Amino acid sequence: MEIQTIQSKIYEIRGQKVMLDFDLAHLYETETKVLKQAVRRNIQRFPPDFLFELTKEEYQVLRSQIVTLEPGRGKYSKYTPFAFTEQGVAMLASILNSPKAIEVNIAIVRAFVFIRQYALSHKDLTDKLRKLEARYKRKFKDISAAIQFLLQKDQMATNQQERKRIGFKTENKKWN
Repeated sequence: MEIQTIQSKIYEIRGQKVMLDFDLAHLYETETKVLKQAVRRNIQRFPPDFLFELTKEEYQVLRSQIVTLEPGRGKYSKYTPFAFTEQGVAMLASILNSPKAIEVNIAIVRAFVFIRQYALSHKDLTDKLRKLEARYKRKFKDISAAIQFLLQKDQMATNQQERKRIGFKTENKKWN
């Protein structure tokens, strides 16, 4: 199982990285209905931080983002999907105790770990940039102010050339 395939099925919903029941059922090579039945029979193993059900609005937004889902009768479930967090996916493997479930679960856990490590490395870069901005903020403000002054000065010079002169005008006419 390729990590890229799994990563493409990890969504961010309600600020959490989750996988949806129909994607998991496909990976586990089972029907979504069977997966949901197993979860409902063992619901005590799935506290809210392991599993939540999408609202109809969340599901509609998600459907519009997933291009492979086609609208129409029989093309998608009329029930809103379950969203499993990383811990929920681990718990799901314990209730779907088959060799395929174990194999897929290992790949899914690796994908979640990879995403977490990737996010942490970007967080480090973001923190370093913020420190640099804070350190050089005054210098950047001074440079920005100087540029604004020059732009205004240039604009004033342009306006000076366009305005009508006032006062005594001389013409190059000879007096008789």
